[in-house]
Amino acid sequence: VVERIVDKRRNKKGKWEYLIRWKGYGSKEDTWEPEHHLLHCEEFIEQFNSLGLHKAKFPKSPETSRARSESRKKKRTCDPAVGVRAGDAPAPTGTLSLLHCVNLCPLVLSPFLGPADTPLLLGSALANGKLHLHSSIKRKLAEEKGYVFDKRLRHNVRQNESNCRFRDIVVRKEEGFTHVLLSTQTTENNALTPEIMKEVCRALGNAAADDSKLLLFSSVGTVFCSGLEPSYLMGRLTTDRRKESSRIADAVRDFVSAFIHFKKPIVVAINGPALGLGASILPLCDVVWASEKAWFQTPCAALHLTPSGCSSYMFPQILGVALANEMLFCGRKLTAQEACSRGLVSQVFWPTTFNQEVMLRVKEMASCSAVVLEESKYLVRSIVMSVLEDVNEKECQMLKQLWCSTKGLEALYSYLHKSCDK
Repeated sequence: VVERIVDKRRNKKGKWEYLIRWKGYGSKEDTWEPEHHLLHCEEFIEQFNSLGLHKAKFPKSPETSRARSESRKKKRTCDPAVGVRAGDAPAPTGTLSLLHCVNLCPLVLSPFLGPADTPLLLGSALANGKLHLHSSIKRKLAEEKGYVFDKRLRHNVRQNESNCRFRDIVVRKEEGFTHVLLSTQTTENNALTPEIMKEVCRALGNAAADDSKLLLFSSVGTVFCSGLEPSYLMGRLTTDRRKESSRIADAVRDFVSAFIHFKKPIVVAINGPALGLGASILPLCDVVWASEKAWFQTPCAALHLTPSGCSSYMFPQILGVALANEMLFCGRKLTAQEACSRGLVSQVFWPTTFNQEVMLRVKEMASCSAVVLEESKYLVRSIVMSVLEDVNEKECQMLKQLWCSTKGLEALYSYLHKSCDK
């Protein structure tokens, strides 16, 4: 939930991004979000713009940055033994030198500094009479000695300790549950590639081993997941068809298998359209909540692909054979209310309160016993576990054969060509 907007800037493409303060979180969790992610935050944007506190921030051009760095090199010389630039005035009275900090606070600096770090810190110790320390040391000094540092620290959600290992997903460790969000940087509309699927598998493996009671799976943006990326498939399969088809099919198999074998309950929050593999994996999850804006489609035939994600087995079981065939063969689109009435979705919530409704219910689930949740899921899923494994293997073998064939590649090319013409 957005509490307020702190700042705004322009990205490299010249589009506005806003620094969001999230309700219940501090400044360390502030994140930069593009304007199209803030569809329901017009009031906050207007309120921030009316204050007139921001300054238009444009990314520096490479030429400007290069010219400035060259001018700095010409003007400044550094004594490596001391770390102070020649010609700098001595530090004013009352300003601590770095060596004094080391002498006075060895216990403060020791957790952060090793022998290899000392030259780096000495090299940027004093600049124009001001002390420059690493942010971790600044925070520690502020706590222990009451020093005040003017520079404000801002951390994007991807810079947190638990998130820095992933590029296309965000993992948040919440109280009682793990939150995994699709936030793809390498594809549009949260489309899936083997690399993204491997990141999700790794996140699920970590969540299975930690002390969380359940997993919440959602996405950032207006689209939940658009399935496998057709342009990625075309680009890869034209280089080495046999090798790449095996690699991509194995990635799909491992991705689906990770959901099949995950022992804790999986809750999915569908904030927008779910297509292809993004819709096929929903029956493998335990609770599916959708926004009124969400819709579901598996246009396998139109994409010249065979079903995946165990949809060839689970869709007829849940939706009935007639509707399942319509979705898999004809690409029928289901609205959120239709999916709920057919049993693919558990509940549908209003878009403006969707995130609040989801978090409230997830926290209620997380208050239950971990043993009860895990054992309950085992009783429900254990009967079909072996069946799902066989179905997943057969579906991936079929995809591999299709991608290896010339007809399959030509059909995929024809689809992409038609999409470009539209």
